[in-house]
Amino acid sequence: MIQVLHIAAECYPAAKTGGLGDVVGSLPKYNTQAGVLTAAIIPKYSLRWIENQHWTTVYTSSVWINWRQWHFRVQQQTGNTLGYPLFVVDIPGLYDRPGIYNDPSGAPFGDELERYIAFQQAVLDWLLSFPWQERPRVLHCHDHHTALIPWMVKYCPAYHQLAPIPTVFTIHNGQYQGAFSPKNAHLLPPYEASARSLLDWAGIINPMATAIKTAWAVTTVSPSYLFELHQNSLGLESLFRQEWRKEHGIINGIDSQVWDPATDPMIQFRLEANNIAKYKTKNKRVLCEWFGFSNEYPLVSFIGRIVHEKGADLLPDTYRRLLQSGARINFLILGTGESWTENELRSMAHQFPGRVNAVIDYNEALAHQIYAGSDFLVMPSRVEPCGLNQMYAMRYGTIPIVRSVGGLKDTVPDIGEPDGSGRGLRFDQFSVEDAAYAIYRAASMWYNDPETVERLRERVMAIDFSWEKTIEQYFSVYRNLGASIQPEVVKLEATPPEAPAPKVTPARKPEKKAPPEKATKTQPTTAGKTPKPVKVKNTAPKKPDEAPKAKPAEKTPKPASKRKRPKK
Repeated sequence: MIQVLHIAAECYPAAKTGGLGDVVGSLPKYNTQAGVLTAAIIPKYSLRWIENQHWTTVYTSSVWINWRQWHFRVQQQTGNTLGYPLFVVDIPGLYDRPGIYNDPSGAPFGDELERYIAFQQAVLDWLLSFPWQERPRVLHCHDHHTALIPWMVKYCPAYHQLAPIPTVFTIHNGQYQGAFSPKNAHLLPPYEASARSLLDWAGIINPMATAIKTAWAVTTVSPSYLFELHQNSLGLESLFRQEWRKEHGIINGIDSQVWDPATDPMIQFRLEANNIAKYKTKNKRVLCEWFGFSNEYPLVSFIGRIVHEKGADLLPDTYRRLLQSGARINFLILGTGESWTENELRSMAHQFPGRVNAVIDYNEALAHQIYAGSDFLVMPSRVEPCGLNQMYAMRYGTIPIVRSVGGLKDTVPDIGEPDGSGRGLRFDQFSVEDAAYAIYRAASMWYNDPETVERLRERVMAIDFSWEKTIEQYFSVYRNLGASIQPEVVKLEATPPEAPAPKVTPARKPEKKAPPEKATKTQPTTAGKTPKPVKVKNTAPKKPDEAPKAKPAEKTPKPASKRKRPKK
């Protein structure tokens, strides 16, 4: 039986744009390894990884949105190769298009509201088909795309059967709240009249505010970010203060099996015999050859979305100030985002050849190599709820240079701390002066105190950022809500078993007696037999397989600009 179901818009490796995908792709895996069978469900986008998988239909039905019937299928990844059951909701006409939030040109989809209301209803409709004793013990919703679920199960008559299941709502980024006009309230499923006030915040319908009011527990991805939301959350400050009793700040973990310098197949030279100096030197040499840098200078890199909240617009002026003042530092940038900043960084690569290089791309393999080969990673974020890049960097022996916000403050003490707990370099103000001085401190340490750099690398690579430490905090939250979360020895079946289809709940009819419009696409029919969701079997205890130790690659690959983009 699935004990915890994670409901989200992203899940790595199926669909990812940032930290949300990484977290939702890791939590179920490590929960399941700890004996608590956990699954994830996301929309079925038309993305490469999803299209390359085999899917087994486990449920078919339909939902109504604004007098229109949308047929959908819930499908499970055949084979459970991710280490947990992954489900997708296939809604022809809403999600069968490339992109998660935007089309290939970068423009946001105009029907985002209908898409996520339909997705949330479809998930709840599927859960109603479970026998009550086999329903998940916790519904864990992530960000505004799923924020109406805690409200729906309490106040929509169609889903009242699910109301006893505890709901947890996690805020990964409070900047995106999913707010929409009350004029679109007709898109929601029928609800109790008394529940209307729970939708309203400052005269608009705000899904994030609604989830904070109605979820059994609210979590954020770091303690410092939770505090910051109480001070500045785009108008929700008083609500966060009001609901403080059910709020928890839990720092994210990282998948230490994927992010392992000793076994990572995406880096050129892996860590052997704990020889950190040799491992870093060889990987840096690869980057310098690819991008025309001198090996004699420290390499400072930036990896991430080139957007306002990540502070990427601060980089061009900061780098110019340092280079024009004669600083002997090389700068490498990897990411995509706002066109103005992208163009500025491209221009710098031409203005300072051999000192600055920008790869405007999403390239997972190159990101791993940059973590392994860089000396420092800079994160000048305006907002950083948790941050994973600084953890990836430290795991690979790269020293972080970060602004003191959110999870960066929680995970990167400055090297100047008197208790000797330093892990990197921090700056407080979002300004060229502060950022440039922090980078200058890092370069001075690299040139003048190499022994401290070596000790710092050893210290940060020894830190345990794995999910094993974090999941116990989530289990504690679940249990405090009354959920019976009990570890048990589980084994995922290779293929879902064939069984008679669960009883399909008839499609709800609209309250007004008006004929619904026909769906624009051919609708799937309910199969005569459909497999049930993955079953849990008792078996002898078995440790998770350890990843085999990989050998260093013998051939140097083509430069990043000529390599194919890896599959998502």
